[in-house]
Amino acid sequence: MKLALCLAGCGLLLAACSTTPNMPKPDDPEFSPVMPEESVVNMESNGSIFSQKQTTSLYSDIKARQVGDIITVQLVESTSAKKNANSQLGKDSSLGLDALELGGKPVTVGGYDTSVGMGANNSFKGQSKADQSNSLQGNISVTVTRVLPNGNLMVRGEKWIMLNTGNEYIRITGIVRAEDVQADNTVESQRVADARIYYGGTGDFANTQERGWLAQFFNSPWSPF
Repeated sequence: MKLALCLAGCGLLLAACSTTPNMPKPDDPEFSPVMPEESVVNMESNGSIFSQKQTTSLYSDIKARQVGDIITVQLVESTSAKKNANSQLGKDSSLGLDALELGGKPVTVGGYDTSVGMGANNSFKGQSKADQSNSLQGNISVTVTRVLPNGNLMVRGEKWIMLNTGNEYIRITGIVRAEDVQADNTVESQRVADARIYYGGTGDFANTQERGWLAQFFNSPWSPF
């Protein structure tokens, strides 16, 4: 009994640790803005207004293309998924042996015959249904953290909004093609490769939407039921 209680206690602790969310915090160093590196350009006086050593062309758009530049990502995410599964299994089995006979007469043991019979019945029925849709719209400005050799831009950024009952945040990371950045320095989130978009909140408002650790345990693989 003590061993069973100890195992149950360990299971509850493991479930509580595994289901405790690692809540993000503002001013996370992983999402700190990246400052551009100062470049020293040797300007040569050649008597002309245009110089090949200028960082941007006279005819190019002013778009993000270097580390530390800022891009505005337009969040236009919309997803929908449905799933329905139904399974049913059943199995019946039976086994019987006639009574032993000796000299044409049934053999008895203690007044009981030696016939044997047994049967088993097993059935299972399961049904599941899921219907989920998500939509996220808005804008968030991100910083170019790295320029890849092929010209693609790795971007990263976050936005925190403080409310009366807590904070809400949006985080995004991914890779953007420089050609997909529009003239007004914006890009749609659907054109961000390897995108990781996080939207959530902290505080009392977010905590009321979370189940308790004991309820999470009974809905986890650790639950014996």
